[in-house]
Amino acid sequence: MSSEQASPGELPLDGELAAVAARMSGLLLSRESVDSVLELIVSLASATIGAADGVGVTLVDADGGFVTTTASAPLVREADALQYELDDGPCMAALAGCSPQRIDDIATERRWARWCAAVAGSGLRSVVTAPMVTEDGCHGAIKIYATAPGAFGPSDERALATFADRAAVLVANARAYERASRFSERFKLTLRDRDLITMAKGFLMGRDGLGKEAAFDRLLSLARADGTSPAETAARLVGPEPRER
Repeated sequence: MSSEQASPGELPLDGELAAVAARMSGLLLSRESVDSVLELIVSLASATIGAADGVGVTLVDADGGFVTTTASAPLVREADALQYELDDGPCMAALAGCSPQRIDDIATERRWARWCAAVAGSGLRSVVTAPMVTEDGCHGAIKIYATAPGAFGPSDERALATFADRAAVLVANARAYERASRFSERFKLTLRDRDLITMAKGFLMGRDGLGKEAAFDRLLSLARADGTSPAETAARLVGPEPRER
């Protein structure tokens, strides 16, 4: 990255990420998944923090659990897994308190003693992490690991916090789009099932001389006998070769 785009220690807040934010808010949102957004976030952070030996993103799932969805190195997943297992560490604190956290040296850090002891043999020495927060709440956290002590300073912590704010908007938008897409697909399936059931009722009314309620009751009875849903039974009744029952 050139010095015109970002000075050392800064993230591309008004460069690449701003361009991506604009792109994500437009029509191309439909082509982006949450995974691709997270991979982009990790890639940008890795490219612009020279001291980084590993970058990852933790997402908060629908049940309030945590998962490392994207990581640039195995050490990220290993260190994160220990945080989730122990419920201890800087990322967990960032998520709980919605505030950035930094460790200058794991070897001398007195906070999160259990996690620091657990990763002492991994080679990790420095950590900086920031939560991704929007009006909807905390979506997760970005964390950067380094094998050198004192790799990150206050300016890195502030820059990552600002970066995480931008990244949170992208993640929230992508997650909202995916939820809307799943709802839309379920809605289409519901409409299809409704139409099939309506057609099957008409078929039974015409074939067996039944009223609407009686035809629906017959459809339910056939579905129970077949061990299938009413929509599946309806599809068989009104298919190319209606099933005789």
